[in-house]
Amino acid sequence: MDFSKLGKNISDFGAQITPFASRTFQYTKEQFGQVEDKTQLPADYIDLEKKVDALKQAHQKMLNVTSQYSNEAYDYPPNVKETFQDLGRTVSEKVSLLSSATSTAEAQAALVAPPSAKPQPKTFSHAIARASLASSQVLHQNHTGAGEDPLATALEKYALSMERVGEARIAQDSQIQSRFLAGWNTTLNTNIMFASRARKNVEKSRLSLDAVKAHVKGTTFKMPNAGAGSADDHELSAEAQEEIEKAEDEFVTQTEEAVGVMKNVLDTPEPLRNLAELVAAQIEYHKKAYEILSELAPVVEGLQTEQEATYRKSREETS
Repeated sequence: MDFSKLGKNISDFGAQITPFASRTFQYTKEQFGQVEDKTQLPADYIDLEKKVDALKQAHQKMLNVTSQYSNEAYDYPPNVKETFQDLGRTVSEKVSLLSSATSTAEAQAALVAPPSAKPQPKTFSHAIARASLASSQVLHQNHTGAGEDPLATALEKYALSMERVGEARIAQDSQIQSRFLAGWNTTLNTNIMFASRARKNVEKSRLSLDAVKAHVKGTTFKMPNAGAGSADDHELSAEAQEEIEKAEDEFVTQTEEAVGVMKNVLDTPEPLRNLAELVAAQIEYHKKAYEILSELAPVVEGLQTEQEATYRKSREETS
């Protein structure tokens, strides 16, 4: 078989196919090492590509973890088993109902009262609050001494405080969703996506340019051991030169556009602004949690001191 003629036939066929197919031929040649003169992208352009890729990876890694802020139960213990009644009313509502209960039966009814709104949040803090209130009531109902059971009283106050901490956490999550996650998702799925699309256009125009060069030189595709195209041995025609220049102009235009898009993505302060909002939301939450527990601590310590004094007194009286 005359491979040189077969190569020429494929070259003639390449002149009649669509730009997409022409690029595909060029890409295939490159994959099989059939390209001697591949148009190189500027070093500055390649550097921008690396930076955009790094920015994309950073967004993907951060969003992979921080997206949990959209999942209310991200810190809810998997081993906790709560019933519909447990999640029916807030701890604050239950405490209000319990305060008006005059018997053990009424107190029990208050704990399992039908829900007044949507089920309560499944967060770790809310779960602690509900467990604390239930524990408090178990102690209250079985307390037979004078006055209130100090541990039961402390648990009830702790329950109310932990519910407030849980509400602060939900407020934090809401702020993070709107001020951080929304922004970083926009950057990843819009800005960086536009940059990726611009880069693809550059690659398409580069493949088209090299395909045109190969065509006018008669080297659209070379079979193994095929002879070199005769077009390499003489000067290009004006028509061929014009075709190459047109493809070069398109390549330069697409490259310049991609550089502009990538620089815009890399220079925008939005991701850092969003990160600052994430930090601010976390600070606000931890500050509120600190304030709530700081208010509770002296109350619990007071009950502890009072109980210890009572305990010491009873020991002295029995000795």
